[in-house]
Formats: sequence, C-alpha cells, structure tokens
Amino acid sequence: MAASQITVWRLISGTFGVICLSLMATLGILLKNAFSKQSIQPTFSSGHIKEEQKVSDCCSCQEEWIGYQCNCYFISDEKKSWEESRHFCASHNSSLLQLQNSDELDFMNTNQRLFWTGLSFTEERDAWLWEDGSVPSQDLFSLLPTPTPGYCIAYSPRKVADSRPCAINIHYICKQ
Repeated sequence: MAASQITVWRLISGTFGVICLSLMATLGILLKNAFSKQSIQPTFSSGHIKEEQKVSDCCSCQEEWIGYQCNCYFISDEKKSWEESRHFCASHNSSLLQLQNSDELDFMNTNQRLFWTGLSFTEERDAWLWEDGSVPSQDLFSLLPTPTPGYCIAYSPRKVADSRPCAINIHYICKQ
C-alpha cells in the first residue's frame, strides 16, 4: 500500500511540476513581448487625435517625444518663428524636421497644421537647403515654391509644402 501511495504522490507532483514549468515559460514569453514592443500614447491638444504609436527596438525617446521608424519627434503645441524653433530643437539635441521620404510623417496623417521644417532659403547658394546644408530631394518635393529671401518651408503631414516668412510664428517639429 505504501508503494501505491508514493506512486500517486509522484504522479501528482510531476503533474504540478509540468504545470509550473508551462506557466513560467508563458510568463517569460509575455514579459519578453511586453518589453520588446514598447508603445507610447502621445497626447495632443487643439484637435489632434490620440493615437498609439509603435516604437521599435531601435529607439528610446524622451518624455513628450514620439518614436516612429527609429526616430524621435517633438511635435509642438506652441508657435515660434523658424529661428526660435531651430534654437528650441538644438537645445534638445535635435534639429528641425528634415524629411527623408514622403511617408515619414504617416503617423500624423490626421493633422492639418503646417509645421516648420529645417528647410530654408539660402541666399549664398540661391536655393532651398536643409539645416545641414544638403539639397532637398526632387522626389520628396517635386514642386517647391520659388526660393525667396527670408522664407522657410512649412510642411503638413498631408504632404503639402509651403513657403512662409521665417519670422512668422507657426508650429514646428524637431527630429532626433
């Protein structure tokens, strides 16, 4: 009788052991997925729609910045001149938005505002140039407005570029 009781207890403890291991493996998988798929929920005012943004493993953004496609973006709620916007971005170790492709701001597709970009008219070269001195891609901006001294390019997530006097105050986007 003692041998049959030992066998029953071994069977019960073995079953609990398998259940415990299964639960630990499931917990490990869930924790791995939770930490590898970070997400933030930016809060916009003035008609912005709250929308969850997926952040990939390649970036970690500071508070109030949005991670998207391995970049971090600060989308202002306040308005500044182009130069003030540029200084704000620089003080946060970033620059005004320099678009790499036309789909870069797809996560903001519901936004209708214009935002300062890092594109301004440079009299020395009589052309539109990014803050780093590079020329914008013709594929990106096929119809840029005629370069005018004292003007900078504002951009809408709806893929509209417009030249505005650099001294006026509008919203801006910083990119890290």
